[in-house]
Amino acid sequence: MMLPPAWPRLSVAALLGASLLGACSNPEKTGRYPIDPPTAGVQVANRLGTAELREVSLPEYASDQEVAFQTEDGAIRSNPDNLWADNPARAFTTTLARAIGEVSGATVIGEPWPLAEPPARVLEVRVERALAQANNTYRLSGRYFVSDDGLAGSGTNHARSFDISVPMAGQTPAATAAAAGQAISLLAQQIATLSGPGATIATRRPAASDPFDLPPLF
Repeated sequence: MMLPPAWPRLSVAALLGASLLGACSNPEKTGRYPIDPPTAGVQVANRLGTAELREVSLPEYASDQEVAFQTEDGAIRSNPDNLWADNPARAFTTTLARAIGEVSGATVIGEPWPLAEPPARVLEVRVERALAQANNTYRLSGRYFVSDDGLAGSGTNHARSFDISVPMAGQTPAATAAAAGQAISLLAQQIATLSGPGATIATRRPAASDPFDLPPLF
């Protein structure tokens, strides 16, 4: 008895596999969420002038492409179907720089500085927490630093902390993105006004005629 050729069965199997692969890689299943701080609606004095914003330092879970969230057991989880629309560190840096400029009129640009005239100040932000918490609150906390070399060998530096909480409209990626944008807007206002707990530190350089600038022995 002659068996039927095997190629029809192989063709059906190949078509079925291709169909399953297409279903698994359906691009409509993946959501990409931008970080877009809302307009603050307030205007403050320009205390920064020109400032280069170093790339914002984020916790590992917040720098990942997947949108992270916290569950009731305290764990931080994510879903590969829900992604940030841009690299999180880059998005945080560029949107924060823009938000500071909008609220104060300062020229704040993310590194590298693109202009021929160097910036008057350098701004660094180190985020310790950027998380959609299980209690439906987005929390953004950390520290920021503003260094000012000054024009006469001295300047004023700021080391301050921030702890911002924004209520969320549910535990969804869209709600997380909206709350993150609102938190960045609030952080921009705090940095623009150089406010928050911390210290103001004066930098003093030794005069050119006395390179050691040693204190007296008595």
